[in-house]
Amino acid sequence: MKDRNRKRSSLSNGARKKQKVSFKKDSFFESGPKRKKKSDEALISEESEDEAGFSQNSEEEELGQENTETAAEKRLIYAKDYLERIRELTKGQAEDEEEEEEGIGQETEAERLGKRDSLVAELLQQEQLEESGRTRRLLASRVQKPKAIEEFHVLKRHRQSVTAVCLAEDDKKGFSGSKDGAILCWDVENGKSEKYQWPNHETLISHGAKNPQNPSIKWSKHVLALSVSSDGRYLASGGLDRHIHLWDTRTREHIQAFPGHRGPVSCLVFRQGTSQLMSGSFDRTIKLWSAEDRTYMDTLFGHQSEILTIDCLWKERVLTAGRDRTLRLFKVPEESQLVFRAPNASMECACFVSNEEYLSGSDDGSIELWSMLRKKPTCIVKNAHSLDNHQNDLEKKDGVISENNHSMPVSSSSSVQSWVGSVALCRGSDLAASGAGNGMVRLWAINNVNKSIQPLYYVPLVGFANSLAFAKSGRFLIAGVGQEPRVGRWGRIPSGLNGVAIHSIKLAD
Repeated sequence: MKDRNRKRSSLSNGARKKQKVSFKKDSFFESGPKRKKKSDEALISEESEDEAGFSQNSEEEELGQENTETAAEKRLIYAKDYLERIRELTKGQAEDEEEEEEGIGQETEAERLGKRDSLVAELLQQEQLEESGRTRRLLASRVQKPKAIEEFHVLKRHRQSVTAVCLAEDDKKGFSGSKDGAILCWDVENGKSEKYQWPNHETLISHGAKNPQNPSIKWSKHVLALSVSSDGRYLASGGLDRHIHLWDTRTREHIQAFPGHRGPVSCLVFRQGTSQLMSGSFDRTIKLWSAEDRTYMDTLFGHQSEILTIDCLWKERVLTAGRDRTLRLFKVPEESQLVFRAPNASMECACFVSNEEYLSGSDDGSIELWSMLRKKPTCIVKNAHSLDNHQNDLEKKDGVISENNHSMPVSSSSSVQSWVGSVALCRGSDLAASGAGNGMVRLWAINNVNKSIQPLYYVPLVGFANSLAFAKSGRFLIAGVGQEPRVGRWGRIPSGLNGVAIHSIKLAD
């Protein structure tokens, strides 16, 4: 019994000792001032950590807000500058109106500013309607026919035939591609050029290109089509290698290759105001791509033969022409298409006149005007580029056709040279042009009232006019010329030009 009591007492004393130690270490049993001091320190440290985290988050938010505000401020500055330029343009008109109304009565400053702002709004609305194709500028009636024959001036030369030309949105720079694979960017005013360098094979593969299925076929750099986006950031090229190549216009570097077509890429176009790209190919398909996202979007079917030309305005409507003698209008959102059949010949080129009208050129030397409401052409100009043109001012002597004392040699391949290889329209206007290999580029007026095509004048140009591009203002016309046709070598003009030529157009005020 004594041993048990001793054990219990020893256990109780040990437990008490342990409890005393644990009590000392436990902050709950500490005195009030000490516990309060420690808790205050913990709270202060937590608050400081929260404040630091909050300040860091607030700094990040402020930086993000600054970045967004900077971009917004830039857009606001650009908009204000553009409005100031528009106000300067309308200032003279407003002052003239004020001078006329001085005799009637004096106006307040608010009324004057209101009139000026209304003129600015009208001008902006007119520009938007013209760009969207809902109204038409009457430029053809302002074109002044030159008294003497004015030829094209050579802007840039290529080693082989030029197959495609296009102009940037500001009309200050242009791009051209040729059969030798050269892609040049040149200045319209002085002709200074910069060449786009093709990357090596490994870089092309890393950018998405695929090797030819037949190992014996070499990689071709032959360019058939070019197109530049509305914002001027992207340049697209296509050719015999069955790829669409995307270039950065600021650095002139290759950034992406789109495979997918099973035949040569014959035509390209960017939808106006977007980075959406459309391509047509000899494999009879049209493919849609996103240049911004570098992705494939959709494929359109319908043509029964090679597609030669493609065009697109603001709407998601694609106009194509092919060797199956059809002109097709694809309505992409509705997933439908309209088919227009040529009466006799195959159409080599086509372009939009407006959202409801189209212009095409055929291999029999005629040009046609089409309307969305009719399956047949509303107007046909036959032998528009024929060498034996039966006009009053044409005379043929000793194998030479002379028009207004200008001579053009007649070749045995006159049927090939009379093919209309390119047509172009000044955007949002009634001024059009067509080119062939018969030694001249012709300018036309599209009459919207009676749906007719009226000739204006012609400009001599030796060689095949494979591509044409108007300036947005209508002040000049760019032509891509070659000794051979764009998609073949069944004709040749040895004295022709391989390069880019420009013709200035004089417009009456």
